[in-house]
Amino acid sequence: MMKIKITQIKSGIDRSERQKQTLIALGLKKLNATKEVEATPQILGMVNKVSHLVKVEEIA
Repeated sequence: MMKIKITQIKSGIDRSERQKQTLIALGLKKLNATKEVEATPQILGMVNKVSHLVKVEEIA
């Protein structure tokens, strides 16, 4: 399975509660926090919901 690296580039402050909870579910609690995860459909769906707050890179 492919892995992706997710980095939070914008703050969750002044966002909806749902977007804040999605960031926490992805494991991102602070600005510039990075997490490597498997690219499952569930994770990709969460990334899509907060795509304006995160940067996604594929890991080979």
